[in-house]
Parts: sequence; structure tokens; C-alpha cells
Amino acid sequence: MELIRGPAAQGSAQCVVTIGSFDGIHLGHQALIERLKWHGRRLRLPTMMLSFEPLPREFLQPSDPPARLTNFRERWRLLADFGLDRLWLLRFDEALRLSSGSEFMQLLAAAQTRVIVVGHDFHFGRGGEASADWCAARAGAFGFEVDVVAPVQVLAERVSSGRVRGALQASDFSAAAQLLGRDYCMRGRVRSGNRLGRTLGFPTANIAVKRRRVPLQGVFAVRVHGIGEEGSGGGRGAAGARRGVAGVANLGTRPMVDGAQMLLEVHLFDFDGDLYGRELEVQFVARLRDELKFESMAAMVEQMHRDAAQARVLLHAQ
Repeated sequence: MELIRGPAAQGSAQCVVTIGSFDGIHLGHQALIERLKWHGRRLRLPTMMLSFEPLPREFLQPSDPPARLTNFRERWRLLADFGLDRLWLLRFDEALRLSSGSEFMQLLAAAQTRVIVVGHDFHFGRGGEASADWCAARAGAFGFEVDVVAPVQVLAERVSSGRVRGALQASDFSAAAQLLGRDYCMRGRVRSGNRLGRTLGFPTANIAVKRRRVPLQGVFAVRVHGIGEEGSGGGRGAAGARRGVAGVANLGTRPMVDGAQMLLEVHLFDFDGDLYGRELEVQFVARLRDELKFESMAAMVEQMHRDAAQARVLLHAQ
């Protein structure tokens, strides 16, 4: 998959395009992608997704951004599995926010767009004037067509990123998996830490979450993929189809060491190896408790042993 940043897609060869934030790549997003690929096969043209960094709502609500389901690397890995030809990434800034619907259509026309595929609730342009119906009514003048995809429903409700966030906040990982079409995971490269976990008998793989707000926090039973038992694929398969390496993870700010940044720390059961620099995928299986500040390190270690024992039981039962 080719990555195009900024306005470089203008003047490129003809293509079919889908547009959106695509946070989470849930079943609704996947329906757009499959329709896009259908148009690509029909017209024998490359497929391209147009998306944004930061996501529009992150720019529009800087003091209270929505929890991010997937950072850029996670989105990239997931999209690569779907076989798209190009990802066109635009920086969402004040100029893009203030652009009119017609200016947005001109941007797509300059990229040699033949078809755009959007969801029924699509809006863009200043004040959100470029709705799906607005674009469809004017597309002919710009030389392309608009295909509006109906919403995907699970349990009689529309699938959305907000609904996935709600499931994760409620620690309902089964519901999240139904909406995503896969288990919810975070991924990233293991970085060096202060080795406190090792001195306490709980060595951890530390992964930066790289998002302003996470959709869940606390201590979790997890399975970790990418260590060698199955490769480091993006995990697009059916929920529960992979086993991974069992472990327990803390996703939080580490109040016992006065931490300020969000970090994912994973302790793997029955594993002794060097993971620095390895890209891992952490699958959340069950929530054990909130992140806490203990009276002493000894009290924290005692609770960590209880967490590990509980996680082993839960993961063995899965």
C-alpha cells in the first residue's frame, strides 16, 4: 500500500476513493472498503482511502478529544490487510476545516477520482455542508460519481466508532469484537523502561500508546501476538481465532512512580526473552481492576501476584 501525504495525490492516475476518519476500522468501515474494492475491480482502477491526521474531532475538540481506537500505525497495519492500493493522508488543520464543499469536490477531482464511496452520515466542508446527498447531487459536474453505502447494523443498532468506545469503556470485549469483526488490540514497538518491573519480579514489555486519549484504562488479562508463535500479522481474522502468549497488562500512567504519560506495560507469563524493538500486538481479554496507587511497593507487588493469578485463570478458561 502506497502512502501519500498532503496534496500529492492531485494529478495522479485515475482511482476510486473512500473518505473518512476510519478510527477502529469497524464493520461499517469494512463495508465501505469492500464496496470501494468492488468499484476498483469493475473499473480496473486503483483503490485509495482519503483520511486525516489528526482526526477531525481531535482538531475540533483539542481540550476534550474522543478516545482514539487506533493510532496511525495501527490503522496502517489494519488497512494493509484489506488490500488497498493507496492511503492518502491529509493534515486536518484550520485551512481544511474552513474549506467549502465545492473546494473539497475540486480536491477530489484534481486527484482524478472516478468514484467516491461514503457512508450515509458523511459530512465535510465548512459547517458540514458537503453531506453524502449534497455530494451525490453535484458529483457529475466534477466528473465523478458518488456511491452512498447504507449503515451496517449489529444487534439492531448501527455500528460506529462511538459504539465501539462505549463497549470498551464498559469492558465488554465480546461486544467490541462483534462491532470490529476482530478482537480489540493495541500494537507498538517495545521500548526500554526503568526496569522497575524486573526488579520486582514482573518484567514488562513497555509500549507507547501514541494517542491523546485511550478508550480504556486499568489492569487486564491479555494475549500478546507477534512473539513468534504466529508472526506479527494485523489480526484481521475472526475474533478468538488466535491464541497468542498469555499475560497481564497495565494501561495507565503508573501513579506509584509519579508517571504522567500513558503507557501499556505487559508482563508475559512463562516467557524469558528480549523483546526490545519488537512490534507486538496486545489483545485485551478481560478487565481485572482500576489502576491504583498503593501505600507501598510491597503492597503493589502483592496485588500484582493476585492480578497474575486471576489473569491465568481467566485466560485458561478462554
